[in-house]
Amino acid sequence: MTARPVLQQADIDRALTRIAHEILESVDRQGSDRGDSALILLGIPTRGVLLAERLAARLESLAPGSASVGSLDVTMHRDDLRSQPTRSPSPTRIPAGGIDGATVVLVDDVLYSGRTIRAALDALTALGRPKAVRLAVLIDRGHRELPIRPDFVGKNLPSSITERVNVRLIETDGDDLVEIAEGER
Repeated sequence: MTARPVLQQADIDRALTRIAHEILESVDRQGSDRGDSALILLGIPTRGVLLAERLAARLESLAPGSASVGSLDVTMHRDDLRSQPTRSPSPTRIPAGGIDGATVVLVDDVLYSGRTIRAALDALTALGRPKAVRLAVLIDRGHRELPIRPDFVGKNLPSSITERVNVRLIETDGDDLVEIAEGER
């Protein structure tokens, strides 16, 4: 299977910085006419959690105290449990104040069919009622099966259904790289 790089470390850093600015602008617009609320970034395991932590660090440098970070496991809310290999659930970590009344930004690495995000919305409603839910993804590759659209995107990457988008992050893979591979999905 041949793979070609699409984003290098500097590209990923720029995309995350831009997304952090866009999140702050969105929250500022929202807050000015609806009152202030907490901002919570919830990463979807595995790489979405790492990206949420990176975004939270950028938000902290731009506006200290502006965001909390956690993780949201969606395993038991997926609609493909029977057809996929067994997965072990990851811990869900919600900031101490909970999500009620907060603006929650779900963070994931790649948006494809939309099914993971649908599962995340189901998992989120089991935890409380946020004021608003937004979606931030590093890569939007299209091919949606559900009416889900990201609010914040690092890169739109049109791809064939037979291609695979691989996101590598230094914390788990030793380097930061997004590549698209020919072959099986």
